[in-house]
Amino acid sequence: MPHIQIANDLPGISGLMAQRPDTGAVLSRLAEVLLRSGDSPLSRGERELIAAYVSALNCTEFCSASHGAFAAAQLEGGHDLVRAVIADPASAPVSPLIRALLAVAAEVQAEARPVSDGAIAAARAAGAGDAEIHDTVLIAAAFAMFNRYVSGLATEVPSDPAFYDVAAALIVEHGYGASL
Repeated sequence: MPHIQIANDLPGISGLMAQRPDTGAVLSRLAEVLLRSGDSPLSRGERELIAAYVSALNCTEFCSASHGAFAAAQLEGGHDLVRAVIADPASAPVSPLIRALLAVAAEVQAEARPVSDGAIAAARAAGAGDAEIHDTVLIAAAFAMFNRYVSGLATEVPSDPAFYDVAAALIVEHGYGASL
């Protein structure tokens, strides 16, 4: 049961954004830029995969399932790939670059301190430039906030996996601005 009264039937962050459109619009725009429209060398699916992975590390079921479905809809390998990454990125069938960036994201998720020189060196050795490293760190940091917002207020979590695939179709087609 949510810790605050939510005057709509939307689950997770969607309900919170609709409840407070003033802050919801800002958060929605941030998600849009980070995960879809920003000038990034990472594909939309790769950015969603980082968001899903960080959300899984943060034990935020709604965000992990949502962004996992959004990633699955945009990446070859779909849900199987996303499940493999969340279970063990070291053995998941992703490129060395994505594997290294997931390690960077995990460090950002774990502590508010500089990412280790070793993780940055591994990412650079796998082909990451400044933009890939920047975007990975920013996505991971933003999802620390998004996840704590959703979990901190104990928002509703849909139990039907089909919910997330329907949401993925909307996000892939229309973006985060349409989710409000």
